[in-house]
Order: sequence, then C-alpha cells, then structure tokens
Amino acid sequence: MAASSVASGILVSRVLGLVRGRVFAHYFGTGDLADAWTAALRIPNVIQNLLGEGSLSASFIPAYVRLLEEGREREAGRAAGAVLGLLAVAAGAMAALGSWAAPHLVSVLTWGFTNDDRAEIVTTLLRLLFPMAGLLVVSAWALGVLNSHRRFFVSYVAPSLWNLAMIVAMVAAASRGMAGVDLLTALAWGALAGGAMQLLFQLPFLIRHLTHVRPSLDVRSGPVREVVRNFVPAVASRGAVNIGALIDQNLATLLAVGAVGLMGYAQPLYILPISLFGMSIAASELPELSRDRVAGVKAVRDRTEQAVGRVLFWLVPVTAGYILFREECMVVFRSGAFGPDDAAAAGLVLAAFAPGLPASGASRVLSSALYAFGDTRTAARISYLRILTSAAVGASLMFPFDRFVVGGLGMGAAGLAVGATAGAWLEFALLRRALRERLLGLSLGGRHVGAYVLAAVIAVGVGLAIRAVLPPVGPILQAAATIGPVAAVYLFATHRLGFPFPRPGTPRRK
Repeated sequence: MAASSVASGILVSRVLGLVRGRVFAHYFGTGDLADAWTAALRIPNVIQNLLGEGSLSASFIPAYVRLLEEGREREAGRAAGAVLGLLAVAAGAMAALGSWAAPHLVSVLTWGFTNDDRAEIVTTLLRLLFPMAGLLVVSAWALGVLNSHRRFFVSYVAPSLWNLAMIVAMVAAASRGMAGVDLLTALAWGALAGGAMQLLFQLPFLIRHLTHVRPSLDVRSGPVREVVRNFVPAVASRGAVNIGALIDQNLATLLAVGAVGLMGYAQPLYILPISLFGMSIAASELPELSRDRVAGVKAVRDRTEQAVGRVLFWLVPVTAGYILFREECMVVFRSGAFGPDDAAAAGLVLAAFAPGLPASGASRVLSSALYAFGDTRTAARISYLRILTSAAVGASLMFPFDRFVVGGLGMGAAGLAVGATAGAWLEFALLRRALRERLLGLSLGGRHVGAYVLAAVIAVGVGLAIRAVLPPVGPILQAAATIGPVAAVYLFATHRLGFPFPRPGTPRRK
C-alpha cells in the first residue's frame, strides 16, 4: 500500500496545484506577467529540486534504511542529523546567495527577458522565492526520514499547504483590488508562507523518529560519507528533468511573448501522471528495493518488473488521452483571462510532451533500481545525455515551430516539448540497457504493454465517437462526457484482456 499512500498524497497536492493554476490563469492568462511568474518560480524550484527531494532521497534513503534494517538506530540517527545540518547550511546559503544574485540569474537564465520589463519583475519575485526554496529543501529531509519509516502519505500531502497558501494569497489580494505586478508579489509572499507551512506540517509526525537525531556537520562516519559521495551523481540523475525544464524555459524566453506561459500551463498536466504513477511508485519502491538488495538480484529484478508494469498500466492511456483530448484536458485552466484560444495553444504543447510520459515514468523506477545497488553514477551519466539531447532537439525545432500560430500564439514551445520527449526516450533506453547487465533476464512489460496499448486504442476510440456525436455543450461538460468514458472503458478493456487493476505492492503473476 506504500505506492497508494504516496499517490494519494500527491493527488491531493496536485489537485490543489491545478486549482492554483486555474486561479492564476483567471487573473493572468498567457501574457507577459504569466511569462514572468513561470520563469521566476522555475529558477529556485529547480535548485530546490536538485538539493531536495529526488537527489536527497536517492543518496540518503538507501544508507539510512540499511542502518535501520541492521538495527543500528543510534548510528542512523547520527547520520540523519549530519545530513540535516549539511542540508540546512546549503539551503541557507542558497537562499541568501540566490536573493543577492537575482539580477545576474535573470540575465543568465532568461536570455530573452534582457532589457525587458519582465526581467525586473522576475528579479523582484526571486528575492522572495529563493527563501521559499530554502525551506522546501529542508522539508525534503523530513520527507526522506518519513519515507524510510514508511510514513509516505504525510510527506507527500504536505505540499498541499504550499499550493493552498498561494491560492489564498491570490484570492485575498485580488479581493482587495490588487492586480498586475502587485498581485504577483502577493502571490510570491503566499509561496514563501506556504513553504514554511509545508515544513511545519511534517514536524509532529517526525518527532517519534528523532530520538537519536542531533543536527551536526560531522562527515566522518561511513554512512554520511556515502550519502555525500552519492549526492552529486544523484543531483545529475534525479535533477535531469528539472535541469532540462530550466534549459527549455531559457530557450522559450527567446520566443514570442506567451511561450514561457504556455509551457507553464502544459507542464503541470504533463508532470501530474509522472508524479502520481511514476514518482509515487519509484519513491515507495526505493526503500523496498534497498531492502531487497540483501535478498539478492532476483528479488530486485522481480520488484523492478512489477513496478514498471504498474507505471505503464497508467501512463499508456494517459499518453493517448493527452494527445487526442488535449483541449478537454486544458479545461482545468479555462477561466477569466485564459480563453479557448489559449487552451488550444497550450493543448498542442501538452500533446507534444505526452509521448515522453511512459519513458519518463518508467525511468524513475529504473533509476531507483540502480540506486538500490548504490549506483548513482550510471543514472547520472545517462541523465547528462538526456539533457543534451533534449536541448539540442528542442533548440533545432523551436523557431521552425514558432512560425505556426494557434490562437495568436506561436508554437515554438511545442518544439521544445518534442525535444523533451526525445530526451526521455533516450534516457529510458540507456537505463534499461544498464540494468539488464545487472538484472539478467529483466523484462519490462512485453505482452503486457501490448495489451495496455490495445485497451487504450479501444478506450480513446470510444471517446472520439462520443465527441463526434456530442451536441454543443460547455467545455467542462464536454471534457467530463469524453474523458470519463475513456477511463472507464480502459479499465474494463484491460480487465477483459486479463490484466486487472494493479494493486500496489502485489506482484503480478506471470
């Protein structure tokens, strides 16, 4: 049930994230202010993600869990305390340095905003958002400890408070007559408050696990040295998606106004299924894979195969749905300044991202399998290639795609999304090859994937038929009348094909 707990927490958080996106779209649409906020939030978030959840979990959890499993609770506590101390220092330095260097970061990381009013806005926002990121980095340490003790729901539902704080900040400020840059600044203050709320929410659940934890900067113990040694490669591996997204955003600033905002609307929907079905399964399996390592290669191989199958069960139909029902998916943002033309343009960007979903989700599990063996470097080297491939393909396509206009907006962002898809599939192929050398006989779906594809084809066919005969209705009703039956038919079809709803933690019989 661990993956279910992770997915449930993520679902609550992501739903509130979509609500936040809808409220933001209502007030800001796809103009220059949307570009400024998307760019400002991305920069510290990428750094926070590099130092925080993904990288820290990959380097810290295997070492911490191993100590717990060996009954060395006191040593585990000392290691956790040293990691907390080092992380707090790094997070504080990041917050201070980022706030001070905000103008320079804007010039380096948002090329297209140079000598633009958006550059000044982003600089102002960064001075509030970097301290927020520092709080979220420390919150990631709490997540690592809670996950190691199988307390998954608490750590993954905590970001709901971050989203909720921003929603409240926007609505409250707008009700007082704030608009434009003033409303964006209020939103940034809400994000800072939300970061503090997310960290504080986890503390009561941590207390029982902190008996032997004393914050320090002691790196002399073997487990702490192992965490530090594996951290940098884990940053490159787990942070590949975030670094790639930051590069894509930088390239998008060179396009017409609105391109950065379009990516800001498409990416939350793209990341949603990866978080729910890729990250949740990978996060819950990392401690278990680390435990299975003691049992031998076969145990790790069986758990990896099962986890990848569960990821693909969900991501195959979502991929098809995002491509064929892209505008229906964008209904979540249809409000106020975000109209049907904006939905059509953002939907095409989402459709360009979508083919990379199965590869990105499965790669999270494959990376976790490598981390269970204590190997963060292989995944890191592969991630470098992913980043380079994504950037090269995206850069080559973005200007040709930008000549195509949808709803008054150029489609250069879709070219960058195609680059991200190419990079995701390269990463998956290389990770699979690396793992097959360790886990002889590793199978990643086979006929199961074929059944999932067939079921998805049947399901989207039903959805397209419904859309063709549906009388003119509002966008929300149209989305519900098409997407709902697609999901129901997919689950029914996979069941009839002999592949029932996968229960997390239960190995599928072969």
